[in-house]
Amino acid sequence: MTESKAKPKAKGASRASKPRKSATKSKSGASEAKPLELLAGGDPQIAKADGDAPVPAGIRSREQATGEPASRLIDQRIRDLGGWRGETLARMRALILEADPEMTEEWKWMGTPVWSHHGIVCTGESYTKVVKLTFARGAKIPDPSRLFNSSLEGNTRRAIDIHEGEKVDAGAFKALVKAAAARNGPPVKKAKPGAKGVKPIEVREGEKVAVVLLSGGNPQIAKADGDAPVQAYIAAMPGWKRDLGKRLDALIARSVPDVRKAVRWNSPFYGIEGQGWFLSFHVLTHYVKVTFFRGMSLRPVPSGGTVRSKDARWIDIREGDQLDEEQMATWVKQAAVLPGWVP
Repeated sequence: MTESKAKPKAKGASRASKPRKSATKSKSGASEAKPLELLAGGDPQIAKADGDAPVPAGIRSREQATGEPASRLIDQRIRDLGGWRGETLARMRALILEADPEMTEEWKWMGTPVWSHHGIVCTGESYTKVVKLTFARGAKIPDPSRLFNSSLEGNTRRAIDIHEGEKVDAGAFKALVKAAAARNGPPVKKAKPGAKGVKPIEVREGEKVAVVLLSGGNPQIAKADGDAPVQAYIAAMPGWKRDLGKRLDALIARSVPDVRKAVRWNSPFYGIEGQGWFLSFHVLTHYVKVTFFRGMSLRPVPSGGTVRSKDARWIDIREGDQLDEEQMATWVKQAAVLPGWVP
């Protein structure tokens, strides 16, 4: 009887003949979603991510990666919180948007509502016993009403902790929001090191930014609304022109208290909300040109102008010229009540 010999095992062959089952697959073959981990106070733990839908797909949560805008995710957060916490977050959110209609809503980090304007203004976090509004640069803004009651030990952030039953003064809070947005300031284009015509100016306390001086010494300031970009432009005006810019800006603000300010085409613009722009000034090599867009309707009519300038008239102010502030104020007040120029 012949014995059958067993074949030797191939070198390196696995003992197991059956493939292992994946630990991440369900019976249906789909990847199982990991349960959402809640931190202290019930705050969801979500990985840091940018965009409107930072929550990873597959997490079992109402705040899934749906592609919805941040504002809708914040709406959902308020509904999910419910009770006094939801009401508090909703109220503070409304005050933030009232204080600065140009505020941007974002959704970052561990599912945190964020409000930004040229940088983060504040965040809205929710815990078991408190709703916290954290101001990213709160240590640098005035708080005369002493709303900040948390995170007081640092040199950067400040926070407001709101407990059940507490109310925050609406006017004082909106003033904080406005101050925080102003503190961020407009984005300023940084010049390349060694670039010609670069002038370092202080656009925020303790922070200098290089500003390019264009042809004629005119500062290059990014298009932006508000007083901050205008002040950045004036701060970059060279030599004697800077003092003139300060005088013009102050005179216009005194003459028209509700004036709207902005920088357009590397020049300060002044106007009335809903009426357009009535005045602008611009730096040239030997003078500063102050233009009234409806100058032909002013009395007396400013001397500068050509056939091609149509309704616009201007005055050129050179070094050593005496600024007639009384006449300038009269022109500014007349111009402010006329229909302005709308680009």
